[in-house]
Amino acid sequence: MRVAEAAERVYQEVGKAVVGQNRALEQALVAILADGHVLLEGVPGLAKTLVVRCLARVLDLEFKRVQFTPDLMPSDVVGTNVFDPRTAEFALRKGPIFTAVLLADEINRTPPKTQSALLEAMEERQATIDGVAHQLPYPFVVFATQNPVEFEGTYPLPEAQQDRFLIKVMLEYPPAAAEIDVLRRFHQGFRAQNLEAAGLQAVIDAETLRALRAEVAAVTVEDKIFQYVYEIVSATRASHDIMIGASPRAGLALVACGKAVAAVRGREFVIPDDIKELALPVLRHRIMLRPEAEIEGLRTDDVLRHLVESQAVPR
Repeated sequence: MRVAEAAERVYQEVGKAVVGQNRALEQALVAILADGHVLLEGVPGLAKTLVVRCLARVLDLEFKRVQFTPDLMPSDVVGTNVFDPRTAEFALRKGPIFTAVLLADEINRTPPKTQSALLEAMEERQATIDGVAHQLPYPFVVFATQNPVEFEGTYPLPEAQQDRFLIKVMLEYPPAAAEIDVLRRFHQGFRAQNLEAAGLQAVIDAETLRALRAEVAAVTVEDKIFQYVYEIVSATRASHDIMIGASPRAGLALVACGKAVAAVRGREFVIPDDIKELALPVLRHRIMLRPEAEIEGLRTDDVLRHLVESQAVPR
């Protein structure tokens, strides 16, 4: 199965339940194909959780959700060893992190100690419990959501952990026609809590995903694209509006996402428009604006958009 064909089938199936979030859906699929994790940000009610649940179902992957709260402990996420009085031995009770798709809901509502429990898993694909490393299943993808409008009682993600997310997807209000369609579907009986009634079918499994990722890895990237990626990333370090620019890891992420989106669109090579389109979701969580820029009302996306537009596009 070609990547473009698989992507189209995924869109068709997820479209049975999700309306008006086509860009977010494509970016999430790109991250999965590039073997990365996704940070989802948007106000409540924009179908963040629904998008992830539908993707897991359509990809036929095990799905678990953790509601992050201020009292959540690291052991609640990774698991712990529990004494069994019948055998007089400790037995491992695995936490919800041992799954294919983990939804860390409202990740900024839990303290850094618990947030950091995800760091090893996201980077090393393993969880250490009482000094013993346990491999996580294949594939392993973390989707984390956060609410951008509520800051009371929240713990902003450390920069190191934000950098572990391949992309940051911003969900916006759907177009008028799409939102009216949502109302119509609700009237006709659709409920997000009952995906079985929506008739979503699995179109990909874990082994097929492995083959699709291999196809993505084989996408061609020319030297001029590498140069273009470097110029965009290095421009964030030279900007007078940015206090901390993007690291080389950001360039790696941009190349990986560029290859995935090229394959999704049926090409065996990356073009500059792939890089240009993905620059914002890849970079927006990897830079830090200067306080002076924030006082002037500049937003991260505004600064990045200007930087990207100012770079010469390779021919």
